[in-house]
Amino acid sequence: IHAHHGECITFCPFGAVSASQCQLPCHPCRFCVDEGSVQIPKNCCRCFKCHGGSVPLVVAVRIRLAEKETGGCGCQPSCPHLKILKLAIVFVVPKTLLRATRLAGAILALTLVAACAELGSSHEEDGGRPVVLTTFTVTADMARNVGGEHIVVESIINPGVEVHGYEPTPKDIAKASRADLIFDNGLSLEAWFEKFVAQSDAPHTVLTSGIEPIAIAGRFGESKPNPHAWMSPLNAQTYVDNIAAALTDLMPEHQQDFESQAATYKSQIQAVYDQLLADLASIPAEQRALVTCEGAFSYLARDANLTEKYIWPVNAEQQATPQQVTSVIEFVHRSKVDAVFCESTVSDKTMQQIVAETGTHFGGVLYVDSLSSSDGPVPTYLDLLRHDADIIVAGLTAKTR
Repeated sequence: IHAHHGECITFCPFGAVSASQCQLPCHPCRFCVDEGSVQIPKNCCRCFKCHGGSVPLVVAVRIRLAEKETGGCGCQPSCPHLKILKLAIVFVVPKTLLRATRLAGAILALTLVAACAELGSSHEEDGGRPVVLTTFTVTADMARNVGGEHIVVESIINPGVEVHGYEPTPKDIAKASRADLIFDNGLSLEAWFEKFVAQSDAPHTVLTSGIEPIAIAGRFGESKPNPHAWMSPLNAQTYVDNIAAALTDLMPEHQQDFESQAATYKSQIQAVYDQLLADLASIPAEQRALVTCEGAFSYLARDANLTEKYIWPVNAEQQATPQQVTSVIEFVHRSKVDAVFCESTVSDKTMQQIVAETGTHFGGVLYVDSLSSSDGPVPTYLDLLRHDADIIVAGLTAKTR
């Protein structure tokens, strides 16, 4: 938060605590707008980028400025730096930071300014190709396979990072401001992204549109849609169709390429599914169980005719209760489960306790919410499907013993 005279100052990015210490060239403010317990100057919401750096950018955290205020610097409505300011205002910093020190405010302001500066060369560096922004690495890889050379794909979340409960950064805001199209999973996977999307002018496509969700228990026992629909090779083909349709709307001149690349990609996904069914065919019905840390495999278990059992519903709730652990132990004994598994983005400590208690086999690590880095085991979505299918088959057919 940043204001220029002694009565208003909460945070100043440059450390001023009174008007006499203020070194900013836009002079002390004459008007302040009271937004709850926070005040901001009306006459200082200038765009530093469009003014050649002569007027600083004021960072007003979690305060939605009126259009007359954000437009007061004379920039055009399409100014990308003002778009960043509007996004930052409503989203990027949690409320607890409002009570932080002046130093925290300074760090935040300078970080956002740095994020703005990265916009200086956006589409020029991309050769004029549209930028497609996705929320996590799995859908980013899908988009690359369908869009090919016609688009530039960026992911908010990096490889290896857990998607549940992710907190966006100022750089994420910069990415959103320059996107021409945004893809997100939907089904409440990215609850953190809803405000993000609401403040972007780019077209937005929910990739699970047309998929029938499977219910999963929420934190307080309520029924919620299981967001992990991409773990079904059959559902994944709906993702691909939705991507192709959205890209065609964005670039109709490349429709034939998008449709051709989508068809090829879907056939590759289908081949993984067909092989999985063939490999699992010999397992007796009473032993066809998939036990994991997270309830991320409901759709895959349905497609492969497996009974699913998990410790916790989603990884945002990965503190297992004694009741959850006991339930899994009883299931493993009752179903004579040959192997149990855990996901790459969480600790397998609880599952290893279940292994020790039941004498079953730890089948290995499965990938769900994130791809690996390029030199890791699952750098692409097809690699993820093949890896998980191989690990599951090996565990359930005792090939790893």
